[in-house]
Amino acid sequence: MRALRGATQLKADDPAEMTEAVVELVGAILERNGLTTDDLISIIFTSTGDLRSAFPAAAARTLGIGDVPLLCAQELDIEGALPRVVRVLAHVLLDARRDEVVHVYLRGAEVLRQDLAQ
Repeated sequence: MRALRGATQLKADDPAEMTEAVVELVGAILERNGLTTDDLISIIFTSTGDLRSAFPAAAARTLGIGDVPLLCAQELDIEGALPRVVRVLAHVLLDARRDEVVHVYLRGAEVLRQDLAQ
């Protein structure tokens, strides 16, 4: 089992953009790590307080992962933090060393973890 990190930044607080960005992020995490939705154990989503129009987990459910436990929480409200960001912590079945895990940062969120972004 491994934990995969990722994040994406939305241009606006819009339900359609939330769905598009979350589907893109989760899809990229799976693809870049050679995984399928069957390899998912659970996903924790956090979003900044300025995203109020939709739940990231509801967006992820459009990928057909209705049997995977998903949880949403609000990110800490830190002054100067990047706005409109959804973060992911996915627990997956993955037979790889930690240094082989691919973490995914998209749409401007690469600045959050330049050491991990791919």
